[in-house]
Amino acid sequence: MKAYVKRILGLLSLLCLIGIQGMMASAAEVQDVRLWTAPDHTRVVFDLDRRVDYEVFRLHKPERVVIDMKHAKINKIASLALPDPVIKSVRYGEPKKGVLRIVLDIQKENIGLRTFLLKPMQGKPHRLVVDLTRKESKLVAQPKKMVTKNTRHDIVIAVDAGHGGEDPGAIGRHGLKEKDFTLRVAKKLAALINSKPGMRAVLTRKGDYFVPLRKRVRLARKAGANLMISIHADAVKTRSVQGASVYTLAERGATPDRVAVALAAKENAADEIGGVMLSQEVDDPMVRNILGDMAKRDSLNSSQLLAENMLLQMKKVGSIKYKTPKRARFVVLTALEIPSVLVELNFISNPKQERKMKTRKHQDRLAAALYQASKNFFLRMGMMDSKSSASSS
Repeated sequence: MKAYVKRILGLLSLLCLIGIQGMMASAAEVQDVRLWTAPDHTRVVFDLDRRVDYEVFRLHKPERVVIDMKHAKINKIASLALPDPVIKSVRYGEPKKGVLRIVLDIQKENIGLRTFLLKPMQGKPHRLVVDLTRKESKLVAQPKKMVTKNTRHDIVIAVDAGHGGEDPGAIGRHGLKEKDFTLRVAKKLAALINSKPGMRAVLTRKGDYFVPLRKRVRLARKAGANLMISIHADAVKTRSVQGASVYTLAERGATPDRVAVALAAKENAADEIGGVMLSQEVDDPMVRNILGDMAKRDSLNSSQLLAENMLLQMKKVGSIKYKTPKRARFVVLTALEIPSVLVELNFISNPKQERKMKTRKHQDRLAAALYQASKNFFLRMGMMDSKSSASSS
């Protein structure tokens, strides 16, 4: 009987040992850590091989944000661009068995904290996102004080570089990321606009960080933009496809264009890829109640005129995919009081086009085409006189 009890106890001990080893083997792994610095916040992203249970809390004197992940492990933290305006350093340890503790040493006290988990999508794994928000800095440039005979206000153009940060956009065969390409062209376009007296550019992002789609719209409104250009690069499986295309916002109930609808769905998914909680971005009442149907119609017609000008200028730089503008429900175009277009400058998935898109010369030509189209639009709208436009061409 005693021998039987000993065998049972031994078997139970073995099962417990196997269970503990199984738990250790099944611990979630932090596979990568990335840091993005935006004008108003710092984002830390932890890539995970599975979902984790976690707890976040703050400690003071010195200021720290502590993240405890249950049944998780990490091999090392990659080199991060530190110190950052918010984070001084990042360290980790195991305060108790089965708990991975990551400590963010913070520069200041008045830092907002928000965390959330993102499920896997479009090649991205499970992600734990930690946003540390500081007092919002001036994301838009202040109007320049100009002493000229013309007392009219500056013409303001919102230049939106698509994607950014956690959302790379499309990636070419030779490694060019859409987010990098769009930012280069956007900065060149902004420089051209700012060189013209009476015109001013506002960039919705100035570096490699993510800006939610509706926040881009809010930034354009805050700047009092007279026009908005959202810059992108297209991608499809067939590598031979090429050509630029221009899109405007479709009215609700309009006959859907299959290609435009598919592209809008892909571009509108940027918020999920970039890391936005569904509750973070709410429906914009301005979109629903915009100045009445007549004003809405005028704005859409103006956007159509702008899009046609864009196509005429883009044709001088390279091939065109669609000869006329297409329409779809792009979130980034929903500032209905601002004539807005989304421009796909070409297909980054085409290796030949990707090589061109990497060159400064081609980026300069693309920016110049967008700039000229904008000036032509303001001429047609009577917001710019032909004499001043010609003198700066």
